[in-house]
Amino acid sequence: MLHWCRVKSSALDLKFQVLCVTVGLFFLMGFPVQAIQRPIELTRIFENTVDRRFTLPDEEVRRYTQLVVISFAQANISIERDQYLMLVDRSPLVQAVFLFWTPVAGLPLFIGASPASTGRPGRFDYFETPLGVFEHTIDNLDFRAEGTKNENGIRGYGVKGMRVYDFGWQLANKGWGDRSPSVMRLQMHATDPDFLEERLGSAQSKGCIRIPASLNRLIDFYGLLDADYEQSLLEGKNMWMLHPHRQATPWSGRYLIVVDTMLTERPTWANTALP
Repeated sequence: MLHWCRVKSSALDLKFQVLCVTVGLFFLMGFPVQAIQRPIELTRIFENTVDRRFTLPDEEVRRYTQLVVISFAQANISIERDQYLMLVDRSPLVQAVFLFWTPVAGLPLFIGASPASTGRPGRFDYFETPLGVFEHTIDNLDFRAEGTKNENGIRGYGVKGMRVYDFGWQLANKGWGDRSPSVMRLQMHATDPDFLEERLGSAQSKGCIRIPASLNRLIDFYGLLDADYEQSLLEGKNMWMLHPHRQATPWSGRYLIVVDTMLTERPTWANTALP
């Protein structure tokens, strides 16, 4: 499609050229151009575009579905609209992130799961990823990775342009010293594709949540956690961090849930992230 655009460019006006290239980029990304009409459509898109994912048995889907319900109840939160959300199991023997669509009435719909990395205690300045329900709001604005490398040659937020989801300052147990509570900045983001992404599925981070780059792109492109950002955009605010070609759904959400199933054995489904 991009080749066709180049060949025909002399006969197209500038506006159509831009549209043509944009559509070509969408196909290269693997995302459909049209908006999602039903939440269940995202299960197929997840399977086709997220390159690191888990296949869960039905009983495990039911377990994590119930954890969504229980987490909201424990936090005394009643959602006011149907929406997408993310759930993370920080158990060292799981280390996974789950995408759900949650209706106001009825059980959440499981969309897909991928390996993640959460806090790895035992070193200075490393925290346990905090448990609870966290809101994604404009009080702590997201940003995009610059793709620069640190002194060890690591791109901590991944390649340039990756979305960094910011959930603000949160109370968490230190992973060193007396292990007492302190504050850390809770973020969810991609990681270095060459050195760190292959370690997803094990606890590696300083407390943040690392996810596959392909999942980061999916959440970003469809604005799955951008309810507050989309509302702010409608109010005339400059939400520059939003994907310029996003296909935001009517069910953009605002919640991240972190749980710990405290398993004593690694489940079989978590052993391999299938492409």
